[in-house]
Amino acid sequence: MVIETVEISTPVEESGVPPVSWAAVAAGAIAAAALTLVLLAFGAGMGFSAVSPWGNSGVSASTFQIGTGVYLIVVAMLASTIGGYIAGRLRTKWVDVHTHEVFFRDTAHGFLAWGLATVLSAAFLTAAASNIAGGALSGLAPAAESGGPVDYYVDALLRSNLTASPNPTDSEATRREIARILTTGLRNGDVPAPDRTYMAQVVAARTGLSQADADKRVSEVINQAKTDLDNARKAAAKLSLWLTASLLIGAFSASLAATEGGQVRDNWNPGLTGR
Repeated sequence: MVIETVEISTPVEESGVPPVSWAAVAAGAIAAAALTLVLLAFGAGMGFSAVSPWGNSGVSASTFQIGTGVYLIVVAMLASTIGGYIAGRLRTKWVDVHTHEVFFRDTAHGFLAWGLATVLSAAFLTAAASNIAGGALSGLAPAAESGGPVDYYVDALLRSNLTASPNPTDSEATRREIARILTTGLRNGDVPAPDRTYMAQVVAARTGLSQADADKRVSEVINQAKTDLDNARKAAAKLSLWLTASLLIGAFSASLAATEGGQVRDNWNPGLTGR
């Protein structure tokens, strides 16, 4: 009779080390957020220096938009890679944990570091933008009291020709009324026909133009305003797509770099010292 021996393997318990090293995640996130702010400040300075108010100087608007998007991706790759590597390298070594589980945990450390860095960067950038905008508005308080962006279109409507004398009946109340008409109409998609007729009458009385010419000027200014708003909308949409791409690439870079940092951490032999 052959007695067959069956070995019963007892499951190996994992060490009491937590699966997430929050200190390493926070360190990687702070490093990534700080590097992001530095690179964005550098990019803003280089971007402002590349744009020139003079014609045929500097880069074009389309080139500037593409360059901004590519730079956002580069910033996300660099900052997230360094932050993810730090998060993986500084985490505590897990004992008696399967290699697949270690790989997953390192990936999670990189992703968590990227997420925390994104939140920190967004908070700092929002605060910085608010302070900059507040300082600019306080320094330009007299100009801000004159009205909003629609005033440009109001000036275009009420611009007198050379043969017309100034009309003393024009008042600031009329300007504010036209500004409200334009604001409401453009917000709703178009200026209604009765409002167009009224503005044309005001323009004709103010500038000395004929009713037909006043109607033409009103249509031209409204179309120009709609074109500017549409261009601003398209620019914002493109920037959102570039920002989304940079965030996704940043998340991937941080996760991949964390696995590399974790492997270096696990393969490090404490008995060996550098020379």
